Amino acid sequence: MTATAASSPPGAARKRAPDETLDLRRRPRRLRRSAAIRGMVRETRLSPEGLVYPLFVCEGEGVRREVPSMPGVYQLSVDQAVAETAAAAGDGVRSVLLFGLPHDEDKDEIGSPADDPGAPVQAAIRAIKDETPDVLVVTDVCLCEYTSHGHCGIVDGDVIVNDATVDRLARTAVSHAEAGADVVAPSDMMDGRVGAIREALDAARFADVAIMSYAAKYCSAYYGPFRDAADSAPAFGDRRTHQMDPANVEEALREVALDLEEGADIVMVKPALHYLDVIARVKEEFGCPTAAYHVSGEYAMLKAAARNGWLDEERAMREVLTAITRAGADIVITYYARVAARLLG
Repeated sequence: MTATAASSPPGAARKRAPDETLDLRRRPRRLRRSAAIRGMVRETRLSPEGLVYPLFVCEGEGVRREVPSMPGVYQLSVDQAVAETAAAAGDGVRSVLLFGLPHDEDKDEIGSPADDPGAPVQAAIRAIKDETPDVLVVTDVCLCEYTSHGHCGIVDGDVIVNDATVDRLARTAVSHAEAGADVVAPSDMMDGRVGAIREALDAARFADVAIMSYAAKYCSAYYGPFRDAADSAPAFGDRRTHQMDPANVEEALREVALDLEEGADIVMVKPALHYLDVIARVKEEFGCPTAAYHVSGEYAMLKAAARNGWLDEERAMREVLTAITRAGADIVITYYARVAARLLG
């Protein structure tokens, strides 16, 4: 009779046949064994230098008013904005982005407070530069915080008038430069505003003031908490006629190309987390300094989940900021800037 191999008893370890020996040259886990070696081979590295901290500057003195939908974010009077900037610099954050909140009674149809030398943003620029001259001051250039109707430009009926709005934006940018801004950041998405702002800055002898353009700003559902913070919700209609359709990527590339041609020094994608593919395409296509805005709704989601005990906020924050950077962003605008800088420092 021919002998047959006996079956192995249940639970017995099966011996590895010679031809099943692991290829010891292929062991990716070798580079994951410890925190030291993982850090050494890490491909994407976060740095406080690439973080920009948004601040909402309001009228008054001694004001530090928390935004209910954005825990840890405050509306700040100029003196408090200066103190917050200094504290952020101490954490390693070298750049702030200022938004202005004038009194409601000062708002009008054309956003007159936007280029007022005594308005919150202009006053904050001067005060911050006096206290922390090495901090880079970036300013939002838009009319939504300054108009009585809350839209990003001058309105005729229910239509935003592009060219008249661009003229107001250019004057606002110059007023920020006169106050000492290092970078102006038009966020309105009007056609031709980058070129008009560049021309106005150069004519006013501010050729060294850079433009960070909100080049691909989408009409996103994730801006809700920001509108609470900046008191800039539109009184009627929406912003679909000038902010981009979330379904479009090729359009973003066309917008970026136009803004670069008009003189933008840095281009931005907004929002960030839900548009990583757009960030990657912009960086690959143009190779220029690229910013991404981790917006209020993206921030508020993490805060809400953490408060409910659904995730580890610190780990989630690190992962989000790493993903945005990995996608191609050189600059990340985030309300987590101070927290992140402390962890990275």
